Amino acid sequence: MEISVSKFNEVYLRIKCEPSVAKELSEFFTFEVPNAKFMPSVRNRLWDGKIRLFSPGTGKIYFGLLPYVKEFLKEQGYKAIYDSDFSKRNLDKSITTKFVRSLQRKKFKARDYQIDAIHNILESNRGLILSPTGSGKSFIIYVLVRYYVQKLDEKIIIIVPTTSLVEQMYSDFADYGWDSEEQCHRLYSGYIKNTLKKVVISTWQSIYKLDKSYFKQFGAVFVDECHLAKAKSLTGIMTKLQDCKYRIGTTGTLDGSEIHQLVLEGLFAKHKEVTTTSKLVKEKHLSNLRIKCLVLNHPKEHRSRRTYQEEMEYLSTNRQRNLFISRLAASLKGNTLILAQYIEKQLVPLCLMIKDKCEDRPIHLIYGATPTEDREKTRELVEKENDAIIVASYGVYSMGINIKRLHNIIFASPYKSQIKVLQSIGRGLRLAEDKIECNLFDIADDMSYNKNRNFTLKHLEERVKIYSKQEFDYEIVPVKLKSS
Repeated sequence: MEISVSKFNEVYLRIKCEPSVAKELSEFFTFEVPNAKFMPSVRNRLWDGKIRLFSPGTGKIYFGLLPYVKEFLKEQGYKAIYDSDFSKRNLDKSITTKFVRSLQRKKFKARDYQIDAIHNILESNRGLILSPTGSGKSFIIYVLVRYYVQKLDEKIIIIVPTTSLVEQMYSDFADYGWDSEEQCHRLYSGYIKNTLKKVVISTWQSIYKLDKSYFKQFGAVFVDECHLAKAKSLTGIMTKLQDCKYRIGTTGTLDGSEIHQLVLEGLFAKHKEVTTTSKLVKEKHLSNLRIKCLVLNHPKEHRSRRTYQEEMEYLSTNRQRNLFISRLAASLKGNTLILAQYIEKQLVPLCLMIKDKCEDRPIHLIYGATPTEDREKTRELVEKENDAIIVASYGVYSMGINIKRLHNIIFASPYKSQIKVLQSIGRGLRLAEDKIECNLFDIADDMSYNKNRNFTLKHLEERVKIYSKQEFDYEIVPVKLKSS
C-alpha cells in the first residue's frame, strides 16, 4: 500500500493514500472541543463539537503536523514516501552563535537557551517557541528578524494581539540597537496598511479581513502570544500566507487542551519549550515570587445558592470586598498592579476607593478604552516611579506589557484559565535594579452554602494546581470579611 506525503504549499501537506488509511488518519486527527456541549451550535445540532485536522476528501493537513503524521504511519506499520522538501538544513551552530553575539548589547546578553531556539528555527524554517514571560522572547524575535531582513527580498510581518504590544515591540527593537523608525512600520487603527519598510508590526485584528493578495509581499511571519489570537482569525491569516516559507510562533503558555496545541503546532511547528519560569527564577533571571492566597470568608447572611453569573455580580459589586482590596493596595510598598475583570462594576469603583486612601500616590486606571499612547505613557512613568498603583483590566494588562519595576500584583477577580493566570503573574517577574522579589496576592472567596463550594472557590483550587505545577511557593491565608 503506497502512501505519499508531499508539500502542497507552506500551509498544508497532502497525503495520497487508500480510503481506508484516510479514514484512520481522519479519526486519529479528530478532537472534541473543550466545553463544546455548552455552545449553541452544538446544542442546536448544527455542529458535533469536533475539529477534524485531516480532510479525507482533499488529503490535506496542516504542514506543522508532519511529525505526528510520521509517527502515526510508523506505528501503524505503513511505509510512506516523503517529499525531499521536509529535510532540515544542517547549519553550523557556531555561525548562529556568532551572529547572535554580534547583535547583543551590554544589557541584552544572549542566553544559551535563546541561541538554541534561534538555531533550531534557522535549521527548520519554522518553529513554535514555548517560553515564559521574562525569558526574552522579543530578543529571539529580533535576532531572527535581523537575519531574515538580510536573507529575504520579501517583507516580514510580526503579528501581536494588542496595540500596546505593537508599540512595545517597536520600542524593544530600538532598545536592542536597531533603527525602528527607519525599518519598522506599525499597523493598527490610524496607520496606513501599505509601506515600503521591510518590517510590519501589526495586530491580528488589523489584517485578518484583508484580501489574500495583501499577504503575498511577506516571506516571513512571526506571531507573538499566538495562543491569544482567535482560532478563525489566526488560521485565516496563516492560510492566506500560503507562500510564506518562514513561520514562527511564540507563546508563554498553552491552555492545556490537546486541540489548542495541535492547531498552533499545525500552523507553525511542533512546540519546543526553551526554558521554564522556575529555572529562570533559580538562575536569577527573574524575580523571586511569593504568593499569598487570601481566602475571604463571607458572612453567613450573604451566602446562598447562586449561578456563576450571580456570584460574579455579587463579588464585583461587593463594597466590603472592594474596600479590603483597596486597603491592601494602600498598605503595600512599591509599585502595585491590580487586575480586575469588570470595568464599570468593579474597576472604576475600586480605583476611586484607592484614590481616597492614597491621595499622595500616583494612581493609573487602564482598560480597553484607554488610548494606546496613554497606556505606553503609563508604562514609561511607572518604570520611573516608586509607589504607583495601576488598576487595570485583565484584557489589557494580563499579557505582554513589560514593566520591570512591579513589586506587587493583586488578582481582584477570580480566574482559573492557565494562560490568563501565568500571563498575569509574568507581569511582576521581571528584574529591576532595586527589585529582586514580587508579591502576588490572590484574592479568593469562600461563600460555600450547605456544604456546596461556590464557583470561585473551585477556581482557586485550579490556580493552586497551576502554582504547584510551576513550582511556585504559595500559602493560603483565611481572612474574615466584615458584614456590610
